[in-house]
Amino acid sequence: TQLFAGTIRENLLFVNPEATDSQMLDVLKRAACYNLLERGGQGLDTLIGEGGVKISGGERQRLSIARALLRNPNLLIFDEATSSLDSLTEEEITRTIIDVSSRKEQITILIAHRLSTIMHADKIYVLEKGRIIEQGTHHTLLEQKGLYYAMWRQQIGERSSLLQSIP
Repeated sequence: TQLFAGTIRENLLFVNPEATDSQMLDVLKRAACYNLLERGGQGLDTLIGEGGVKISGGERQRLSIARALLRNPNLLIFDEATSSLDSLTEEEITRTIIDVSSRKEQITILIAHRLSTIMHADKIYVLEKGRIIEQGTHHTLLEQKGLYYAMWRQQIGERSSLLQSIP
């Protein structure tokens, strides 16, 4: 989702011009974006982007999530939602996605190469060359010791070696 320079209100009304302040505040809260309102000091009229409050990558993602929620979709797709974020922001966005998904108000699809992003999903589909080769929960896929297990071990190993290399 592309955000533009303007107010938070304008960015939200872009997808739902009939939305009320109450609806906008609700989706901002659900998307864990409420602190941006406080930081800007102008609530929904906080100016973001050029000439306004500079927002981080994580805040940009959360505001995009709020914008998507304001549409009341039946289907919510997150395509590599955490791929360009640092590990702390990745965890925060993942928590936000888990919170949004737990309401079961829509079907949520997560597309990710970082398995830590999808490990809490109700069902995980592992694709290889465009075909589903494994499916299940994080725990059942680990127990099967297939491709998901190998990728999990590799990603956890990379993270462990990074942590060990920090003095």
